[in-house]
Amino acid sequence: MTAAVSIRGVTKRFGTDVTAVDNVTLDIVDGEFFSLLGPSGCGKTTMLRMIAGLEFPTEGSIQIFGEELALRPPNKRPVNTVFQSYALFPHMNVEKNVAFGLEMRKVDKAVIKEQVADAIEAVHLKGMEKRKPSQLSGGQQQRVALARALVNRPKVLLLDEPLGALDLKLRQAMQIELKDIQSEVGITFIYVTHDQEEALTMSNRIGVMNFGNLLQVGTPEEIYERPVNRFVADFIGETNFIDGTVADDGRIRIAGGALVYARGDAPAGADVTLTLRPEKIWIHSRGAADLDPERNQLPGKITRRLYYGESIYYEIELEDGTLVDARHENIPSLQRRDVGDEVTITFHRQAAEALVS
Repeated sequence: MTAAVSIRGVTKRFGTDVTAVDNVTLDIVDGEFFSLLGPSGCGKTTMLRMIAGLEFPTEGSIQIFGEELALRPPNKRPVNTVFQSYALFPHMNVEKNVAFGLEMRKVDKAVIKEQVADAIEAVHLKGMEKRKPSQLSGGQQQRVALARALVNRPKVLLLDEPLGALDLKLRQAMQIELKDIQSEVGITFIYVTHDQEEALTMSNRIGVMNFGNLLQVGTPEEIYERPVNRFVADFIGETNFIDGTVADDGRIRIAGGALVYARGDAPAGADVTLTLRPEKIWIHSRGAADLDPERNQLPGKITRRLYYGESIYYEIELEDGTLVDARHENIPSLQRRDVGDEVTITFHRQAAEALVS
């Protein structure tokens, strides 16, 4: 697989006190939708700006398709950037907004006409060429900004939280549409977001960042199912944390002395934290006779029940006082559980990950 972007040992410092990006090494594959995910201030936007040429690294190398570009200015790079603020010209129609960059480069008019038409069709705005930004919805304006970037035929498209200004329903619809557009045009998208759902929904792979460090790179499934540390597990979706110690037989002894199986390779005696997703927990009546012996089993009591429509959330207090959350789909065939019910929770032996504390 060809690397569209190769980042080697990149560090970015601002002054002597702030290290925004700390020794990041990463390969982004040609044609993939790659997301940089993390909280505000984690370094993801600084990393994107260095790829774009809007910032230069203090140390390290940035190559795009094998060509060293770490110190090359933005207009000399085969990339384009779409920002959260679309920065469309209000007095220009869609066609003129999309053509603006090509006209500034004095591209032949016939070429401009063809490439603008292709870009507008790629973002599904055909028939809206004469509308001005004020006549478009937020999602349509976002697609105009995308077309304006795509019309330059970049090898890599950089997107800095482009859906952040949209309301929830439109943002969710645009997640699907953006991924479809990326698949159709076939170029590399590097997408910066703090929204876990966006990253999980759209990405081929995700890089999770915090405090300037790249903590984990993997597919959405790998990041969600096999987080490498507590921060990644907590940042990606909801999870339970249960402290324990690795026993001699490899099981995890949690507070109160119960032993459970979990994934992980920490040695005997190591302190670990189990991460267990709420949807992987099943709730049974206490003393049920049909419990699967291959699943971990812990007795407890329901202390909270919240109805969300499509799902039901339960808080369960285990016998040692540990609180865990469970979330079930709202399926009529599932037995109703109420606050105060004495229950046994079960979860598969591979459902929990033992992270070294």
